[in-house]
Amino acid sequence: MKIVLTAINAKFIHSNLAVRYLRSFTRELDYTCVIKEFSINDRRENMLEEIIKEKPDMVGFSCYIWNIDYCTSLAELIKLINPNIKIFYGGPEVSYDCSQFLKYNPGDYVISGEGEATYYDLLNFEIQNSKGAGYSGKLEEIKGLCFNKNGKIVFNGKRKAMDLNDIIFPYSRNDNLDNKIVYYEASRGCPFSCKYCLSSTTEGVRFLNVERVKSELKFLIDKGIKLIKFVDRTFNCNYKFAIDIWKFIISQDTDATFHFEISADILTDEEIEVLNSAPKGRIQLEVGVQTTNWEVLKNINRKVKFSDIEDKVKRIQKYHNINQHLDLIVGLPGEDFTSFKNSFNNVYYIYPEKIQVGFLKLLKGSSMRYEAEKWGIVYSPFPPYEILKNDFISYMEILSLKRVDEVVDKYYNSGKFNNILKYFLNKFGTPFDFYYELGKFFYDKGYLNRNISAIQYYKVFLEFNSEHLEQDNIELKEIIKYDYLKFNKKRWLPEFLVRDRIKEEERILKNRIKDGDIAVSGNYHIEKFFIDIHKFQNSGILEKKEGYIIFDGSSSREIYLFD
Repeated sequence: MKIVLTAINAKFIHSNLAVRYLRSFTRELDYTCVIKEFSINDRRENMLEEIIKEKPDMVGFSCYIWNIDYCTSLAELIKLINPNIKIFYGGPEVSYDCSQFLKYNPGDYVISGEGEATYYDLLNFEIQNSKGAGYSGKLEEIKGLCFNKNGKIVFNGKRKAMDLNDIIFPYSRNDNLDNKIVYYEASRGCPFSCKYCLSSTTEGVRFLNVERVKSELKFLIDKGIKLIKFVDRTFNCNYKFAIDIWKFIISQDTDATFHFEISADILTDEEIEVLNSAPKGRIQLEVGVQTTNWEVLKNINRKVKFSDIEDKVKRIQKYHNINQHLDLIVGLPGEDFTSFKNSFNNVYYIYPEKIQVGFLKLLKGSSMRYEAEKWGIVYSPFPPYEILKNDFISYMEILSLKRVDEVVDKYYNSGKFNNILKYFLNKFGTPFDFYYELGKFFYDKGYLNRNISAIQYYKVFLEFNSEHLEQDNIELKEIIKYDYLKFNKKRWLPEFLVRDRIKEEERILKNRIKDGDIAVSGNYHIEKFFIDIHKFQNSGILEKKEGYIIFDGSSSREIYLFD
């Protein structure tokens, strides 16, 4: 028997943990397993060809809100080509209403909930049944399975949660994970019950043996993985467990980065002390703020005071060794446009490495979907079930916040436009006001509806400054020139950034470098500026002053030569 486990990821760089769990958990069974990973940017025809050419007996799909349409359409095409190929689905998008899903979509089985043990039993049933006489097993005996029996949909009921230490490590030495984000799970479940999250529908948290976690992480480190993202919903809900893992990660000789979702408010002094000892770039933390409005937080059953989050995030921030990503959600019940603006500004003034703006999604089985009518929530009936409006925020206001999200992600989160942003933030009352106006400008110019070049992302600031603010671009061009040279090719400038070269001055500087008076590598670039960039970086003060900056390409060091 041959089975193709199919994963359609949101991006090429992602990898799928679920299908690897299924493969490893059934490795002792007598069958051939092939994993096929695609992304939603791949052509459906190519996915279909890749699956069919394997000549499978069964095809399984790992289903999420971002790929469910691909899964069902591929299943329909597979059945048209060969009706004898059995189709099964699993994952959060099909688990909650498995009977309804199977009734209206092509396929034979749905694995509901935690999938490893149910998949094992289903696969064993298929293998044994294919051998003919003597096998007395029944599909009806497999808990967690929903199946189509002669047009009638049967669900065998939920399966009891397994001992997490019974799962099998999902990765092998033969896995090609080069340039991929690798996902790892040290625990399942969440101690909290936020109404918008599916984790609120499960009870308790289960942990892997901590020594096993260390051993498996060492395997991934030795394999050369660069980014390992823990999928644990609240990694630090058991602080002793978290400290033990963090200490292990910190002790390793590796350039890998480990990403954790945490609840910052419950961080202990000991945890913060451990985190502060981490090498720069070793650990990054994702912190769910969602909103800083206490009344809104109570509406979603999230009793976390922003002041507690702010305090812990700032304490970690002092050591400049850990990237922190802070999340906000648009469309929460009770949060109007003004309240979200305040939440955004509150988070922005912490200056985390990234601000991630999400939009409320009413997931199947979540408490928020049950309460939609109570809050006047109107949401798309199509995946990903995103909010359209509610009693507190309009559709048009949500659209404007999507524009804010786009420019924040492009400019703030990239970290490559810091001085340009500093220049503009001084011209607006709050950070939100700036990003709101910039997002509107992008929309009005049509830049959100088409791809623009990397250079255009710099030039748009000159347009915004002159057309929207009606101000002169002379000083701004110098700031753009600096940010551009810091993160792009040093020996060329786009035509809108004028290069004023005085060859004799450059010759003198080159001779000083040659004589060892100025220590730089062989790969350097000299650029003249007409404002004191260093002063602007440190104090935000714009002062006209001529001087040079030498960009050392090998070390990313900069030498400021201003009289």
